[in-house]
Amino acid sequence: MANTNRAEIRTAIHHRIRRKVRGSSERPRLAIYRSLNHIYAQVIDDRNGQTLVSASTTEKDLRGNTGGNVDAARRVGTTIAERAISKGIDQVVFDRGGYLYHGRVRALTEAARAAGLNKGEASAEEAVEQPAEPEAEAKPEKKKAPKKSKE
Repeated sequence: MANTNRAEIRTAIHHRIRRKVRGSSERPRLAIYRSLNHIYAQVIDDRNGQTLVSASTTEKDLRGNTGGNVDAARRVGTTIAERAISKGIDQVVFDRGGYLYHGRVRALTEAARAAGLNKGEASAEEAVEQPAEPEAEAKPEKKKAPKKSKE
């Protein structure tokens, strides 16, 4: 029978991701942890085993009304990007931590990109999205032939 414990499934997914994603001193890993009430982000150099920069909604500056919503994740994303850039880090590898790339995780990573992390990556995604729209408009829709009756 399949495992139905959500925490164990997320941990297994996280281990699977961590086999592929490694942070180096040139391009460290931006690890995200999401709890019910807070969101945490760390920029980690896996070769040396050091946390270079961190930010979370438990800090007084980032707390706001609640730390468990998309606005708080955006605040953490911009803060982690500003702190990383001040330390000389402009390229990171995103580690979503076994969570779906949706909601708070997506808001944090997009805010970090907008604040200056992975500048080339954000422009590449926009370039991919823009040509897709005119192609959809250029193709005319084909009309289906009416169905034949069985008589």
